[in-house]
Amino acid sequence: MLSAEWTASQGWLPPKITPYQNLSLDPATCVFHYGFECFEGLKAYKDSTGAVRLFRPDKNMARLNQSASRIALPTVDGSCLTALIAKFVALEERFIPSVRGYSLYLRPTMIGTQRTLGVGPPGSALLYVIASPVGPYYPTGFKAISLEATSYAVRAWPGGVGDKKLGANYSPCIVPQTQAATRGFHQNLWLFSEQGENGKTEEQVTEAGTMNVFCAMVNKGTGKKELLTPPLDGTILPGVTRDSVLELAKERLVPEGWNVVERKFTMKEVAEGSDEGRLLEIFGSGTAAVVSPVRNISWQSRLVDCGLKEGEEAGPIAKRMKAWIEGIQYGDEDHPWSFKVSG
Repeated sequence: MLSAEWTASQGWLPPKITPYQNLSLDPATCVFHYGFECFEGLKAYKDSTGAVRLFRPDKNMARLNQSASRIALPTVDGSCLTALIAKFVALEERFIPSVRGYSLYLRPTMIGTQRTLGVGPPGSALLYVIASPVGPYYPTGFKAISLEATSYAVRAWPGGVGDKKLGANYSPCIVPQTQAATRGFHQNLWLFSEQGENGKTEEQVTEAGTMNVFCAMVNKGTGKKELLTPPLDGTILPGVTRDSVLELAKERLVPEGWNVVERKFTMKEVAEGSDEGRLLEIFGSGTAAVVSPVRNISWQSRLVDCGLKEGEEAGPIAKRMKAWIEGIQYGDEDHPWSFKVSG
């Protein structure tokens, strides 16, 4: 594992790579009591030549700093941490499978370590990186998921920390997810209710489980195909995969006649699009699966069909996005998003 300590008086101390080991922390350590913790998730890939690559690590470093600064933890030099992670990955290269679809998952984590029950900015912190080999999310091919639209529990709200990668954002979502699972659904589709311009309550689509959400639909007014995703309004996590899907869509789908739109949209819009045959597909995006196609959504005592035909597990946009992004991750396509570690 890679680790580095920080103190308010000395700043960052020299980093070190040591064997994987337990942490020894005082029971009064502030991370246990006040949630001073944030993390990141990225992967190392081995290409066809045996070279090791990271995917857009600069984005993870920037988000780590945004998360840390929001909860009074120290920030890091992103380029320096990327270089340290590259050294760590090179040392652990034997754990990166050479088979397509496999990778080494990396988990940078920062915690407050000051021993105090007082509530205030931590005077010390620990940054560490652990790793684990992972296989393909869909080992036998895409498997579309079913979502339960959830508004009784709220994942994030304006002025909160829904756009930061904090452990505190994840644990409150487990109970609603477990409850959805008892009703036969894989994940929650998180809705946020707010008053619309007409004075009526509107249920805004935000995220799916721990993923960002994309909706491909034909615009009712213009007849043009649109790829929609909620905007980064402070309630949406700025996913690295989300940004990658958006950039690739602007570069490769817009010339085909698509509009790529970041705007708020409601579950009612999704249901109407489905009823009118305009909803083409919905998928989530994230580090684990790249994209995760959605078959249907339970909403207001009905199942909303999300455009997949019987026997079809993924729509054409989800398939293309997965192929494009994995092509960059595994070095098939020479692209500036691919950070070469070795080889």
